[in-house]
Amino acid sequence: MATGYSYHPDLLAHDTGTGHPERPARLSAAHEFLQTHTWYPELVQVPPTAASLAAIERNHKARYIEHARAQIAAGANYLDSRDVAVSAQSFEVALLAAGAGINLCDAVMDGRIENGFALIRPPGHHAENDQALGFCIFNNVAIAARHLRAEHGLGRIAILDWDVHHGNGTQHSFETDPDVLYISLHQFPFYPGTGAASEIGIGPGAGSILNCPLPAGSGAVQYELAFHQQIIPKLDEFRPDFILISCGFDAHENDPLGSMELSTEFFGSMTEWMLEVAHRHCAGRLVSLLEGGYDIDAMRTCSARHLDALRRA
Repeated sequence: MATGYSYHPDLLAHDTGTGHPERPARLSAAHEFLQTHTWYPELVQVPPTAASLAAIERNHKARYIEHARAQIAAGANYLDSRDVAVSAQSFEVALLAAGAGINLCDAVMDGRIENGFALIRPPGHHAENDQALGFCIFNNVAIAARHLRAEHGLGRIAILDWDVHHGNGTQHSFETDPDVLYISLHQFPFYPGTGAASEIGIGPGAGSILNCPLPAGSGAVQYELAFHQQIIPKLDEFRPDFILISCGFDAHENDPLGSMELSTEFFGSMTEWMLEVAHRHCAGRLVSLLEGGYDIDAMRTCSARHLDALRRA
């Protein structure tokens, strides 16, 4: 079955300012590179549309959404902290990014595609339900997970986050929920300071969080051990109905913000392992959403290797 791809040039309108690592060129360069591949025409284009406020409110407090809209409309340069640079179009672009994940999930559930990748910005996994944080305005992957449950009635959603930074916002969104499994492997200690192995969920959600913190300098051997000793067994135990990936490429060896040592090829290997799990448990249903990744060449090559693995599933 086909692989979906979601991208739109309007995502470039979120202007973070000169020298900011989360810049429009991350997407434009990757998209242009993808178009040079012979298999690009095989991808099913699933254009993003703005997520409804109702969809955003499933994961974010209404007062925060209005605060974000009002601050950006008033001309703020930052939202909540200097971590989150914004411009006049940032609110609309954030809605579009969240909508990309929703549209890909709908396309999978409608049977138009088996899996898909959203090349989007701003990223989302640091956004809390009431606060922008770490370049993130809305938590795209959490919104997609809640959409799958609310609109498609799915019971168990698994989220794997391989961004080099821990997804504090996603963990906090689901840490009391036994039906959403959040797994993160990330550099630790590192921004944002969360993601210790002892953080396993709260109350009825105890056991629904799996953090695999790794020290700076970790490479393929340590990541592969985490996958085969912890992550894949946990997923097999959970038996998800759908898999979402917070797909950051900032654990790449050339990334300027992370200090990990992963190659472009290894991102393909991680994708293939997750596809095997998806085929075992949920008919291959998997959607990945871009998070970080700040080296332009790595963005190009990792996006292509990731999509190539998805289309060959």
